[in-house]
Amino acid sequence: MTGLGSAVREFLLAFADDEHLMGQQHTEWIGVAPFLEEDLAFSSIAQDELSHAAALYAIVAGDGDPVDDDLRIDELAFRHSPADWRSAQLVEVASGDWAHALVRHWLYDAAEQLRWEQVAESSLTALAEAAARAEREERYHRRHADGLLDVLLPVPDSGERLQAALVDLLPLAVGLFDPVAGEAEAVATGVASAPFDTRLGEWTDRVRHRFNVDPSQMQPAAPTGRLNRHPDFGPLLDRMREVMDLDPAAVW
Repeated sequence: MTGLGSAVREFLLAFADDEHLMGQQHTEWIGVAPFLEEDLAFSSIAQDELSHAAALYAIVAGDGDPVDDDLRIDELAFRHSPADWRSAQLVEVASGDWAHALVRHWLYDAAEQLRWEQVAESSLTALAEAAARAEREERYHRRHADGLLDVLLPVPDSGERLQAALVDLLPLAVGLFDPVAGEAEAVATGVASAPFDTRLGEWTDRVRHRFNVDPSQMQPAAPTGRLNRHPDFGPLLDRMREVMDLDPAAVW
């Protein structure tokens, strides 16, 4: 398959936007995580997520064939208007609390695994190749989050903090599965194997098992098509653009 229709571009950009913002959010913990090992872990995970976003943006910029053109990729990653972003609110919300950041890390990566599986045999060769590379890295992300939760959830104080973060984040996390523009076309053309919301039940079961959560807490909100930005999105985007905005005409 060569050449991307506008609908499939929208589908891929939504995925790229999620990966991009999740990576950016992880970078906010570099140097301020509770201990040095987590500074290093979140730095590494952030680099991986940002590289996944770059791979997706490169596919869009190359109209199906990835390009090595930082200017075109940066335009997609930083310069489109807030109304054109299709990120989920889970990756837009600020996490100033460590428990909040850890729970989001687990929720996102549990969904991300399923999402990459949906394109692992994509008719878009570059996307299938990106999925294979991403999964090799993502298994370490999941191991990291699970290892911390194994230690912290059974401890009363940390367990209560993690459960409180889960209650706060679950409604936003379910939004990862909201249908996005172009998904039907992506499925019809073999870019993705099925709509992502067909994996919601599997993800929900994983969350219930991991956190022993009451199913009543996991009622999804009405789908928004990822058109509504979280109030924390604007400040995050400003921080992301801060250096580039010093000289918009600069070539990096």
